[in-house]
Amino acid sequence: MTHNHLLLVEDDLLILSTMARGLRGAGFEVTEVESAEAAVEACLRIRPDLAVLDVRLPGRSGLELARDMAEDGIPFVFLTAHDDDAFVHEAESAGALGYMVKPLDVQRMIPSLKTALARARDLTSLRENEEKLVTALKNSREISTAVGMLMVKLKVTETFAFEILRSESRNHRKKLVDVASDIVNGHFPIPK
Repeated sequence: MTHNHLLLVEDDLLILSTMARGLRGAGFEVTEVESAEAAVEACLRIRPDLAVLDVRLPGRSGLELARDMAEDGIPFVFLTAHDDDAFVHEAESAGALGYMVKPLDVQRMIPSLKTALARARDLTSLRENEEKLVTALKNSREISTAVGMLMVKLKVTETFAFEILRSESRNHRKKLVDVASDIVNGHFPIPK
């Protein structure tokens, strides 16, 4: 079984130690740090599955750190003594997958953390699927455009133009989309 790796960022050493011990006991891998700067350094060494960020940290705030983590694609939740609407709005706009209000019982944190981890996996999957879709659409446009150019230049049907494209792809041992792109960009002579 793979363990989810949590990065705990909390400046109160007693809370940090208690949370880390409890979460390790629940099967999580845990890295503990006491400041935003230490969290940045830790993220260079590890890629946590989820960061648990205290809002009030020495130096940079947890909200500032969260915005950087969001840009780097590191999912996070907040750990805070604040539960007012203004903070909830700030947490949401920073990209938080949730927030937990202190004082905390570690056992009560676990369902929230598991939910945030599941949501983070879902968001990662959605981003990957979106990237694949964008690539597929771009490739499809290139291929369609190249087929159209072959149809006009050679005065052939769409099916025949596509077969020519496939044949050129095989003959030159290049991907179909690469040959199509070369044709569209005028870097590949249209066969006669």
